[in-house]
This record gives sequence, structure tokens and C-alpha cells, in this order.
Amino acid sequence: MEVSCPYFDPEFENLNEKMYGPRVSVDNESCDKCTVVKVDSLNKQDLLLEVVQVLSDVDLFISKSYVSSDAEWFMDVFHVKDQRGNKVTDKKVISYIQQAIGARRELQNSGEMKKCYDNAVGTESCSDCTAIEMIGTNRPGLFSEISAVLAEQRCNVVEAHAWSHNACLACVAYVSDESTSACIDDPNRLATIEDQLSTILRPTTIADDNPRGAKTHFLGCDSSMSHTERRLHQLMLANRDFDGPPGQVSTSLSSISMDHVEGGRKTVVSIDRCAEKGYSIVTVECMDRPKLMFDTVCTLTDMQYVIFHASSASHGLFAYQEYYIRHKDGYTLDTEDERRLQVIKCLEAAIERRVCEGLRLELCAENSVGLLPNVTRILREYGLTVARADIATDGEKMKNVFYIQDISGNKVDMRLVELMKRELQPLAFQVKNELLLPRKYTSVERDGFSFVSLLRSQLERFSHSFISIR
Repeated sequence: MEVSCPYFDPEFENLNEKMYGPRVSVDNESCDKCTVVKVDSLNKQDLLLEVVQVLSDVDLFISKSYVSSDAEWFMDVFHVKDQRGNKVTDKKVISYIQQAIGARRELQNSGEMKKCYDNAVGTESCSDCTAIEMIGTNRPGLFSEISAVLAEQRCNVVEAHAWSHNACLACVAYVSDESTSACIDDPNRLATIEDQLSTILRPTTIADDNPRGAKTHFLGCDSSMSHTERRLHQLMLANRDFDGPPGQVSTSLSSISMDHVEGGRKTVVSIDRCAEKGYSIVTVECMDRPKLMFDTVCTLTDMQYVIFHASSASHGLFAYQEYYIRHKDGYTLDTEDERRLQVIKCLEAAIERRVCEGLRLELCAENSVGLLPNVTRILREYGLTVARADIATDGEKMKNVFYIQDISGNKVDMRLVELMKRELQPLAFQVKNELLLPRKYTSVERDGFSFVSLLRSQLERFSHSFISIR
């Protein structure tokens, strides 16, 4: 007897997303000084992070934002500028924003979307590379040692990004075979590379009970490319860089709050209650900079918190952010317990990871396997250590950006830099002294800036521009 089953269209699962998926508007008319990006969509998990990530990928500066994603609907308004402080007029960038935010999840890592991104930012894709993630206890010269190991193993570094914070170093590198420029997939060779990298990443002077560890992980050749900066945040978070350098005594919540306000530290994070709606209200005051909102939203998301409402604004050199959150399990941060303390410490660490105080060196040269280890070796010989690195390849050219500091903790001696420039000739070499962030500042003007008042005034003001689906 033949049994028939009802037909189920596999596309039915995505019907809501097709009908009510993100409507993205990039508006250069309604504001004189910036471009207004509006997103109107059926709410879905982590959509806010996806939107902020797209804007961050094309290096747009968010000067103001209003976010509401309560119930089943998601509405965002972002005021953005390009790196020069102008409106966004590049058609490739606008096209990428509209396609990337509106793309269904299975298309976000597609070849077509990668090509669209490459066109928008002017780089080449690393899709044919082997991705390596590394985490370990930082020490002077560690990035130089990593570069040397990869060169010895005949790995060509196509792209790499390294962050250091609180004696912790995280690095994501995309490498190919030196001779074939193809992905490295030989298990024996990968095992050798992993063993050598793990050896140099392993701490040598830290007590055995130190919770931090050393780890090398290969993502493989056929895996979808994860978002590099989000992975750096996740690696740092997993290695507990927010706890401070190993051996540092943990501080109570009350003393941390006092240090932030009265001690004049760069970042002030506070948590309050919204008893009426059952939210925890997280406010962040700090020096303004690019990708600030991405760093905070990424960290809250990775800590399993859902952002229902948010607002942010820049006031001169300073930024103010406000988030209305609940944990995915439904609880709020109502008491001054360890969970509340951890949120404050993790947000503070997320904001500080990307900030480097010191000297910015930029070198452009023909791409070669020996370039990176040679440059980092010279830096090390001159008593300099790499606090952060961004390596990118464009065709036959390689651009190396290093944020360097003196190993002894003193200000970098510019006479050494001049000697180093002569040794590195004829490489194109630029030096920029990154300004130290001021240690004290007055609180930004925030009267009337609370999201409660903004939600009514601002979102209603912009609501006429969203497309109705009713």
C-alpha cells in the first residue's frame, strides 16, 4: 500500500524573511553632514550585530544611532560618515551595505558577496587560504616569533591581524603555500605548524594555576570565512583578558566604579535597572573612535545578552552609548554580583583592546615570504615590540601596519626609528605618532539623551521613512 506524505516546501522556512526581510535605505538627502542608514525588518537573532558589522567592515564612523528591536520588529537608524568625515557617496560601498544587510544568512559567505565586499573595500579575498587562530600570553617579540615560524614553514601570509591587551595576544592569520599560493591542507604539515606555533605561544614563566592558555586552531581551506575582528574579540574573551595581567589582584565592583569616575580612567561603564520593563541598562562613556559600537555590541552578543533598545551619540572627542539588555535566559543584572562585575570588565576590555598608545608604522612593499619576519626581527632588535598588527595584500603589494611600543615601557625613541628606517630602505615607510588618550575628562552632556525620551521623539520622527508591511 502506497503511503503519501504532505508536501513541504523547503523555502517555507524562509518565507517570513523573504516577505519581511531587511529593507535598507541609504539616505544622503535628509541630513546635511552625514549619511542616514535605516534598516526596517522582522526581528531575528543577532541582527543588530550583523548591521553594525557591515558598517564597520567598510570603515564607516557611526556618529549617532537609535535602535529598537522589542517584540517582533527591528528598526535602526544610523548616522554615518566615511573616514574623511564626509557623507558616503561611493556607489560600491552603498551597494555592499544594501546587499550585505539584506542578504539571507546562507548567502552572506557566498562568493558573490565576498566579491561585492572586495570591490567595496579594495582588497582581495582570502577564500583560498588556510586560516590560523592563535591565542597566548603576550611577551616582547612574540609576534616576531610567530612570523618567523610561518616563514620557516614556507607559509605566505596573505592577511593577518593581531591584538594584545593585558598581557594576552590573539592573532588570526590567513596563509597560503609559498610555492603554489594554494591553500595548505596536508595534515602532517599542518600538525608541524601547529606544534611549533603552540610551543612559542605557551607561557614559560607563568604559574601552572594561571587560567590562561596557549592555543592554535586551523579553520581549514573549505570553511566559510568568519569575521576576523569578531573572532579576535572572542579569542580574547575566552582567554579572560578582562581579568588583567596574570597575578593582578581582582577588584570589587564598588572600587571599579570609583576608579572609573574619580580616577579619571578612559572608560566608564555602569549598569542600572529599568524595573518597569525588566531591562538592565548598560551605559558606556569613553573616548570616541571608529568601530566603537561594533566592539560593544559584539561583546554583549557574545556574552549571550539580547539588546532590545540602544542609542549612541558622539560629542566632540567623547561618545555615549546606552543599551537596554536582558540575558537570553531572561534574567537581568539586578544585583552587584560577579555576573554584573564581569559585564563591566568585559565591556571595558572590549573598548580598550583596539586602542594602541604608541607609534604607528606603515610599510608598503612587494609581497614576499621573508618580508614580515625580517621587519618584525628588526623591530625586536631595536627594543620595540608589536602591540597590534594589520597585514593585508593587494595583488603583488603588501601593506604592513604595526603599532609599536618600547619594550621597557618608555616613550619610543625617534632616533631609533630613524636608524630603523635607514635599515629598511628602500621600503615605503610612514611613521605616525598616535596621540595618547587623555586620562581625565568631564562627563559628556547627556541631559535628555536617555533612550526613554529618544525612543518617542527620534524613532517617531524617522518612522515615516520606513516601509510599512501592514
